Amino acid sequence: MGIYTRTGDEGQTSVIGGRVIKDDDRVEAYGTIDELNCFVGQAISLIDAANGDFEDLREHLLEVQQELFDCGSDLAFVRISETKYKVRDEMVTRLEQWIDQYDSENPKVERFIIPGGSQLSSALHVCRTVCRRAERRTVTLGQHTDINPSVRRYLNRLSDYFFVVARTANARQQVADIEYVRSKKVFRRKE
Repeated sequence: MGIYTRTGDEGQTSVIGGRVIKDDDRVEAYGTIDELNCFVGQAISLIDAANGDFEDLREHLLEVQQELFDCGSDLAFVRISETKYKVRDEMVTRLEQWIDQYDSENPKVERFIIPGGSQLSSALHVCRTVCRRAERRTVTLGQHTDINPSVRRYLNRLSDYFFVVARTANARQQVADIEYVRSKKVFRRKE
């Protein structure tokens, strides 16, 4: 089987249940999820090269990559097919548990954080922003067609996860987060 099919030369692509133009909201949503998955892979490569203890984070990110494929698959359905959906709210709950676990390692945050610090932290912040874009594209898609709502919830929580683990990457490497110094104290940590 060859890589090229020529079926998209006229600006259309196949989705589950039909064909759409390549800039269709559906394609934009799952295409942005695919882009995010690439950046997650890049972050994993930085973990593999890091001199710290990140095996837990590496394993979690590998699982996130699988789940991002699930998200894209769920959004590729032209007609709603709940019985075939892969993304479930249990995945959102598990992300919340991971967020709480990693956040317990982080120093208190009172101001907005500027992306940066270690290379790994910076890469995870890129994941966070691309994840937010994927969420926006998914919201746009959901305004005019039925989607699996668990995908939207998953992406929302995943961006929070990336924020927290970006901070954890800095903390474990003993690199200070970069605070936005012109910000008032806006965050209050629950005690």
